[in-house]
Amino acid sequence: MGIMEIIGIAGSVSLLAGWRLYLSIFATGLAMRLGAIPLPDHLQSLDVLANPWVMGIAAFAAGIEFLADKVMWLDSAWDAIHSFVRPLGGALLALAIVDPGDPATQVVAFLLGGGAAFTAHAGKAGARGVVNASPEPVSNAVVSSAEDVASVGLLFLAYQFPYVALAIALVLLALMMWLIVAARKVIRSLFARREVPTGSEKL
Repeated sequence: MGIMEIIGIAGSVSLLAGWRLYLSIFATGLAMRLGAIPLPDHLQSLDVLANPWVMGIAAFAAGIEFLADKVMWLDSAWDAIHSFVRPLGGALLALAIVDPGDPATQVVAFLLGGGAAFTAHAGKAGARGVVNASPEPVSNAVVSSAEDVASVGLLFLAYQFPYVALAIALVLLALMMWLIVAARKVIRSLFARREVPTGSEKL
């Protein structure tokens, strides 16, 4: 496996951890147990994710996250709690993927993995805050369900087709950056509208 493919897998998994950390861990472990992900020798350190205890805890946490993420404003509170957990999880997943015999590469992977997970987390949290500002509750559940499906599908693609993993990571990164900028603009416009004085206040 080439260095670009390894970087692509590490980047994709780290970014997806910023969306769904527990689902990423559980789905990877389950796919490994079912033989759906034939990892090369270089990535055998990920075998720990197929441990029954790790899978059980990840499945339980993923279930709680699945429910919490469908409830308006509770999802934002959940995101706030995981502002540290998801970047750390993404960094550790990236660390498990790179060459363990190269300390310099491990440090870079840890830092970049954490940064990628934090970027994805920030984009998700910002976009969800904008969605929660809408008066109807349906859009929240729709967006959350789309994130669930996308996380599983992109995780499968990243491991099953390593040569496209880097492209997946770059697309996800661009999407997260766009979401952060878009959410910032929307939030600014909302605050600007609230600060505009009414006609009676002007008098």
